[in-house]
Amino acid sequence: MSELITAELVDLDLSAETKDAAARSLAERMAASGRVTDLEGFLADVAAREAQMPTGLDGGIGIPHCRSTHVTEPTLAFGRSASGIDFGAPDGPADLIFLIAAPAGGDADHLSILSTLARHLMDGEFTGALRSATEPGRAASLIRGDAPEAGAAEATGADATGADEAGAGEAAEEPTTAAAEATPPAAPEPSTPAAAEPMAAAAEPTPPEPAAQPAAPFRIVAITSCPTGIAHTYMAAESLEKAGTAAGVEVFVETQGSAGFKRLDPQLVADADGVIFAHDVEVRDKERFAGKPIVDVGVKAGINRPAELIAEVRQKAARGEVSAPARPTAPMDKGAGATDSYATRLRKWLMTGVSYMVPFVAAGGLLIALAFAIGGYTINKAPSVADHFVWTEATSWAALLFQIGGVAFGFLVPVLAGFIAYGMADRPGLVPGFVGGAIALTINAGFLGGLIAGLIAGAVVMAIQRVTIPPVLRGIMPVVVIPLISSVIVGFLMFLVVGKPVAALQKGLTDWLSGLSGANAIILGAILGLMMCFDLGGPLNKVAYAFAVGGLANPNEGSLKVMAAVMAAGMVPPLAMALATTVRGRLFTKAERENGKAAWVLGASFITEGAIPFAAADPLRVIPSAMAGGAVTGALSMAFGCTLRAPHGGIFVVPLIGQPLLYLLAIAIGTCVSTALVILLKGLRGASAGSPADTSASDASGVTVAA
Repeated sequence: MSELITAELVDLDLSAETKDAAARSLAERMAASGRVTDLEGFLADVAAREAQMPTGLDGGIGIPHCRSTHVTEPTLAFGRSASGIDFGAPDGPADLIFLIAAPAGGDADHLSILSTLARHLMDGEFTGALRSATEPGRAASLIRGDAPEAGAAEATGADATGADEAGAGEAAEEPTTAAAEATPPAAPEPSTPAAAEPMAAAAEPTPPEPAAQPAAPFRIVAITSCPTGIAHTYMAAESLEKAGTAAGVEVFVETQGSAGFKRLDPQLVADADGVIFAHDVEVRDKERFAGKPIVDVGVKAGINRPAELIAEVRQKAARGEVSAPARPTAPMDKGAGATDSYATRLRKWLMTGVSYMVPFVAAGGLLIALAFAIGGYTINKAPSVADHFVWTEATSWAALLFQIGGVAFGFLVPVLAGFIAYGMADRPGLVPGFVGGAIALTINAGFLGGLIAGLIAGAVVMAIQRVTIPPVLRGIMPVVVIPLISSVIVGFLMFLVVGKPVAALQKGLTDWLSGLSGANAIILGAILGLMMCFDLGGPLNKVAYAFAVGGLANPNEGSLKVMAAVMAAGMVPPLAMALATTVRGRLFTKAERENGKAAWVLGASFITEGAIPFAAADPLRVIPSAMAGGAVTGALSMAFGCTLRAPHGGIFVVPLIGQPLLYLLAIAIGTCVSTALVILLKGLRGASAGSPADTSASDASGVTVAA
């Protein structure tokens, strides 16, 4: 395994003026040493990480870093800038720049080395030595933590001696202080009466006063974490520990980094007087710290102002401010911040239900579609295969597929409701959620009924969980009490209160879809197309898709048109990006051109997420272009009267599509619209400011990609 950094990866005269230029200069050294396989792809990953949060730190340090599939082994490159480069640090430009590259599956040993470096960056002696280094080899040796070279020993000897003396002084001072505290007060001078009775004093010696026990230090437990888990995580830990030592406070840190993490001892957490969360990603097992004073900030606050955080948590403890007692946390709420709005949490709950529902949709819907393809549209009238099945007849096999698919589809609404409740209240929400979803099917409330049943079930369980329960009953609450009470409440509400109005609304919506024609159908198709392409697999996309799939449970002409429009629009974004990278490759980076090849297959398979890499790199141009093409395709599909019985499959279910040639034409037109728009917008950017992709228009062989 190669060393983390070598002299070839050090530039003591970094001439770059911007952070992007600095990252490129150092990344080129990595690529030249064979540690980065795709320079442009790696730089795109670095830029994406930088966009999440600036990587500049106080003290003149910049640490651009990322995990990337284009990195072969954990690597570090170091540059020193005379003029300084702005990495977004509060105190100004950075003169020490560390580019940290970790492979997507980086091993724990090398990541531990990176974490050690991150801690060293908080040491003024270490950064001072790097600023005074005159040879790249010496700088690399310092960063690796090698023993000082013979020539360097003299230069650092005085510092080491001073450090030893300081450490010895501190060590000597601590016992002295402890001894002073442990020594009992001096006995008072004996008075004359006491002196007159020496034998009595000797006979009955007065026991010494017990030594006063020193007060236990304030104890803090902390969690540090950052999106990459390489640098900021460990630097915040080091900063908090040092500030704790300076303040006379015990600080114990759990670093939840890329190399994994070791949980703090439960007894240590139980005995802690306060908690600090310095994090930019979800704190794992956060419920461990409930009921204690908590300061919750971003990871950079842990690096830049640790003393303030320690003072704040001590003040909270003095005032008796503690977090809410621990209670079960729903899976979709474990990463939620305290400032998350109700709308944000509602979206997460609904997405939970939809994400668990989709596999049932795909399996059941495709089986039903295949059954229609083999046995025709009358296969739904076939008798049960349990009573009648002929091994040599195709219609019997078609009936088998149809009835299996029907059973899978029968779970669609209960699963949706059950896992919405699960997203809200964890496992206790499953029983009332499934019960409410099944009732929604019973009373013909359909997809909307299942959605409402899931929300009601989750809310009921959350309300029950807030009730104070005697300790003797807590063991049976999740197994008996909560399922029983919540199922009764949800059943009552669904059967007698909200179920009938929702069923009427569902019937009205179904009838409206059945009667869609002309301009109304075209407008609906355009709206669904916009929703499918707005967030490329996100909440709006899933809402439109779930709306279409819900209509397949009781199919009619209108619902089949909706399903066709939704799938056609969802295929457009990845197909358009694939076409754009083919006809105007110079407008895209090499990594994007490679993604474009895969986007052909993803788009053809109705996987809208295939356009996400393009949207992430250039959302202001890609997303509007995709939405325009999706709206055109959805509207045309409706205008052409295309229908679809399969909920998924892309071009592979074309035989199951009504008006298949017109359907493909609608997709082709929408794809061309999106392609033309994205090329136009990217071309305008390139003409005005110079496209950043221009520098990568040649591939590794030096052949310029045709524009």
